[in-house]
Amino acid sequence: MPPDSVSWRVFKNPVALFVGGVAAVILELADPAVRTGVWEHSSFRTDPRRRLQRTGLAAMVTVYGARGQAEAMIAGVVRMHDRVRGRTPAGESYRANDVALLTWVQATAGFGFSEAYHRYARHLQDEELDRYYAESAPVARLYGAVDAPTSRAALAALFESKRTRLEPSPIVFEFLDIMRRTPVFPWPLRPLQGLLVRAAIGIVPDWVRERLNLGTEYDLSRWQAALVRRAGALSERLLLRSSPAVQSCRRLGLPDDYLHRA
Repeated sequence: MPPDSVSWRVFKNPVALFVGGVAAVILELADPAVRTGVWEHSSFRTDPRRRLQRTGLAAMVTVYGARGQAEAMIAGVVRMHDRVRGRTPAGESYRANDVALLTWVQATAGFGFSEAYHRYARHLQDEELDRYYAESAPVARLYGAVDAPTSRAALAALFESKRTRLEPSPIVFEFLDIMRRTPVFPWPLRPLQGLLVRAAIGIVPDWVRERLNLGTEYDLSRWQAALVRRAGALSERLLLRSSPAVQSCRRLGLPDDYLHRA
């Protein structure tokens, strides 16, 4: 993606990536076919840290990598997904490379990252959010998600179409427990991790939370929400010279602080 894209700004923020990633997986696990495929064919339960690292690397390559590098990585993921298939506990057959499932996964990821950034790091205008979804469309098509939403309106229509599809599952709560316990951040920031998980629940649409039994007991208090926003704002100004964002700026001859200028 080009350096002036909204995606480059969103993906440089580690707080938005964690919060948005957790929210995206909550939404993915609400779909019975996606849930079964993820839980039975990934290492989330046995090695969540490594699974998160691989997912994060794929996202960074997609946004900041050279086109050839990103295309090669995505082709490998598609080949791997070709082997993932089975049946849900209710007997529904599924394939990981099914267009409808891929579309839901891409849409939930796009929603999670952009909404987390918008809510907790830096406000995005409606036009910027639409640009963000449009930017993601070519990548989504490479994954096979040919129907991925390219605007807020298209995303809203997709969510509306899922009202009778999404369902509660103990796996959602197992995932949330894993995300609270798995050491993702450096130890000084570890106490913040539980709050960030709850912040992720907070950006899930209300009707989905109700469907998944994620009630008000998961809400952030006023001071906790302010603390998460403070962390997101500080992360927005955090310049890590080893980060994919800065390394990509250097690759293109841009200043290290290109994405950190007001």
